[in-house]
Amino acid sequence: MNVIAATPELSAFCQQLQNQEFITVDLEFLREKTYYAKLCLIQVGSVDNAAIIDPLAEGLDLEPFFALLKNPNITKVFHSGRQDIEILYKMTGFIPEPLFDTQIAAMVCGYGDTVSYETLVNKICDIELDKSSRLSNWSLRPLDKNQLKYAMSDVTHLVNVYLSLKEQLQNNGRLHWLDEEAEILKNPETYVVNPMDVWQKIKHRSHNPKTLTILRELAAWREQRAQRKDYPRQNIIKDDLLVNIATNCPVNQEELAQVRSIRKEIVTGKLGAEILEVINAALTIPPAQYIKLPKDKPIPQGSAGLYELLKLLLKLTSLESGVVAKLIASDDDLKKFATFHDRHNPILKGWRKELFGNKALELRNGNLSFGYDAANRSIRIATNETTAEN
Repeated sequence: MNVIAATPELSAFCQQLQNQEFITVDLEFLREKTYYAKLCLIQVGSVDNAAIIDPLAEGLDLEPFFALLKNPNITKVFHSGRQDIEILYKMTGFIPEPLFDTQIAAMVCGYGDTVSYETLVNKICDIELDKSSRLSNWSLRPLDKNQLKYAMSDVTHLVNVYLSLKEQLQNNGRLHWLDEEAEILKNPETYVVNPMDVWQKIKHRSHNPKTLTILRELAAWREQRAQRKDYPRQNIIKDDLLVNIATNCPVNQEELAQVRSIRKEIVTGKLGAEILEVINAALTIPPAQYIKLPKDKPIPQGSAGLYELLKLLLKLTSLESGVVAKLIASDDDLKKFATFHDRHNPILKGWRKELFGNKALELRNGNLSFGYDAANRSIRIATNETTAEN
């Protein structure tokens, strides 16, 4: 087990990988007690080499590893790499390119929706991973052999998973399909949290513009506080309590104390004072600037039938191609297409148009039909030309 805890050894290891076509990368981190992830381990693999890098080792300079990530001739392979890439971006200010995410590739290759690494290793490598160390506290030292073995397996088996998926994509002409998905991972905006947008991820039932505006301001305050203190946002104020506060809109300590589930120490402490300050500032916002949720307009009667047929077409296309349906088109994409809102619709661009969009156009133009094939017990899709020939 190659565990690197000194800069000379790291430099030598990274130098050995500089001529590789690809490397596999995985990170172990903790963020239960912090806002920003605490990096605890770095695992790197290649066809014939692998190592665990200990970023917590005293005096270790990670610059050789960062230089390896900057090499444009090496593909960096991750599985569900968004959080790992975010950590690396926060540390270095750059995003390693080119990228290959095996979870996205697996969705294109017919392995299902957001397939796990363990599932891919089992299906592709025929290996059952020991997951007993998955929830380890990776910040503790020393790490035992089982933990190190588990960590190393995250990049060693990833080599064969990557090679298999890449071969499948090359054989079916879909390798270029990943380029569009990789653009999201390569965009720095993907890893930037705008505090004013955080409220949109909070579950609530309110449609009241004033309540939603106060919720937005409270959520932004909590996010900025969490970032400043490097503390989990939920440990400051939980989402459901934040919603209760916004709904009640207390303007003084007495009213704040009446909010359901709020603790006395919050009401009388610094948090309570900050909450009231945020609410009172929010109340000065002109009503014209309040949040207004867009109303869900029902699909016009003339388009409702087309929308239902598009859902069927999407499902059949997904089954036939092996590509996860939600990767091809969202429900919103289908609704827009059914109501002839084609501008910027993803299903009319790139590989999605090739796989699904062209058939959707045929359907909308009345040139595509469905039928039940009794002999094969399946739904048959046919164009008018095909039907005429038959």
